[in-house]
Amino acid sequence: MGEELSFLSMSLRKLGFLPLIIAGLVWMAPKSDAAPNPLPLPGRLPVGTNSATGLRLPGQPAPKRIGAAGAKTNTVAGSATNALSGTPSRLAQWKASLSNTVGRLQKSPSFYPAVGISVVLIGLLIFRFARSGPAKGARAGGATSKAGLRGSGRKVGAKSVHSCNVLEVGSEARQIWQFDARGGGYVLSREQTCLESEALPRNLVAKDWRSLFQPRLNIAWLPSEHVFLRVAQLPKSDFDETFSMVELQMEKLSPMPVAQIVWTFHTLPHADDNLQTIIVMVVARNIVEEFLGKLEGQGYLADRLELPLLDQIQTTAITEDGAWIYPEAAGGRSTALVAWWYGGVLQNLDLLTTNRPEALKEQLMQMAWAGELEGWLASPPEWHLVADVAASEWEPALREGLGQPIETITPLAGREVAALTARRSAQSDPKVNLLPPEFSTRYQQEFVDRLWMRGLLALGALYTAGVAVYMVVLAYASYNTQRVEQQVAFLGPTYTNAIQLRDRFHVLKERQELKYAGLDCWNTTARLLPENATLESINFTEGKRLTLSGTAPADEIQSLYDFERDMRKAVVDGQPLFDSNKGESLQFRAQGASANWTLVLELKRAEVE
Repeated sequence: MGEELSFLSMSLRKLGFLPLIIAGLVWMAPKSDAAPNPLPLPGRLPVGTNSATGLRLPGQPAPKRIGAAGAKTNTVAGSATNALSGTPSRLAQWKASLSNTVGRLQKSPSFYPAVGISVVLIGLLIFRFARSGPAKGARAGGATSKAGLRGSGRKVGAKSVHSCNVLEVGSEARQIWQFDARGGGYVLSREQTCLESEALPRNLVAKDWRSLFQPRLNIAWLPSEHVFLRVAQLPKSDFDETFSMVELQMEKLSPMPVAQIVWTFHTLPHADDNLQTIIVMVVARNIVEEFLGKLEGQGYLADRLELPLLDQIQTTAITEDGAWIYPEAAGGRSTALVAWWYGGVLQNLDLLTTNRPEALKEQLMQMAWAGELEGWLASPPEWHLVADVAASEWEPALREGLGQPIETITPLAGREVAALTARRSAQSDPKVNLLPPEFSTRYQQEFVDRLWMRGLLALGALYTAGVAVYMVVLAYASYNTQRVEQQVAFLGPTYTNAIQLRDRFHVLKERQELKYAGLDCWNTTARLLPENATLESINFTEGKRLTLSGTAPADEIQSLYDFERDMRKAVVDGQPLFDSNKGESLQFRAQGASANWTLVLELKRAEVE
């Protein structure tokens, strides 16, 4: 809890610098409180408005002011109203000040990049805090026994692992195999041998973001000379119950205190369906930590520690009762592992420490006597030697010491054993592992941190590139804006002169059109007016509106309608004189035997562009 609070306080302190970062970026940017290059606004025209304030005709009484003393209003004196006071509240002043500040900052080119950087930093810090809380708790609890992890892990299926690396560390060189999951198995895709002075290929052993979608399993073979092997026959049950039974017997099976070891087990089938054979592997914790430290120095973070001898024993064909001897299985040239099989069941695993004939016979006889005392050695054993090159040294010594025939069996090659190890590890439960849980948790956290930092750097580089592009585009747009403004300033007088010339041309064109418009209207009216009708007035207004009025006999109304139709269709110089859709229709009013008529027409003129 203290570490989480400490990290939270550190994150808050980091967040406290964000306003300073934003303020610095904005301060470095050029400030402008007004819009750039404002256009000049025309001055207020000194003309009257609709307001009657201050205007009073002679003899007119002065208007009463609303709310003035002595005036009648609907407001009760001294009564409270819902109107706000004339002075704005502090909240309104603060909102106005904040709005003005934000508006001023938004005009700065660095405002949005600064906001983006701040949002990214806040998000990454929150993500970092959310990820570090559970990880620290797991790291603190990493020193617990495997019993505390029971039921916490899930079984890793073969389909969930995309590739496996198997590393064998020798005295002079290191061998690494890489297998890809194909067709339900693992196929060798790459094999490489590295000398002690050479570094392991990073692209082969290191994990990157692709491991999130294509999981990779790093396996390391633990040197067998440091591993103690024990065999136990237990009732057949599920994994959790088997785990509990082995854990209860660890003090009996382990040659060292349980607190100082790392242990795991492997299950083999038993001839009796109600039993199962358990191979218990015990390693001193300091040996495992030292071995993992060497692997870390070489850039190899192991997910599992395995013993290749298990796959060699499991694949050996057992055809009869006897002993199978695996020379150099324990890591030394004068050592060998002896597996005792009786009744199709692995009964015991023992270690030979010499290859001298006399000593070999003595050690093997002691193992046989122990089997007789335990009750599983029911007949003389048949001897088998599983070796290739080492057979030249061990086979003569065994024949001389035992005085019995020795059957020689060729073992599996290293790549074949590595393939079996990769398949078994991918299908095994994560708890069946010699790797201490605190190392697994730390490796996972380092992997996440590495991805987090690389993602942060990539995001920062991408954002920096985006900001650079934004600045370049902004500079280019500013340059074009200034260039256009210079052109506008240069063409301003010319544009003004062009506007003046256009207005003059419009006036002259209008004069030209109206020069003979009145005469044309008079001539057309005189030509088309009925003989019995009298024209009393003709008005030509607004340069286009013709108003005719006069009198006519009351029985000659039809001739006036014909006059209106002819006037609207009148043509001068091939162009219609009047607009047939505008104006007012013929109006008349009868007064006895005569009638007054009025006709309003509108000239059809082309608009001057």
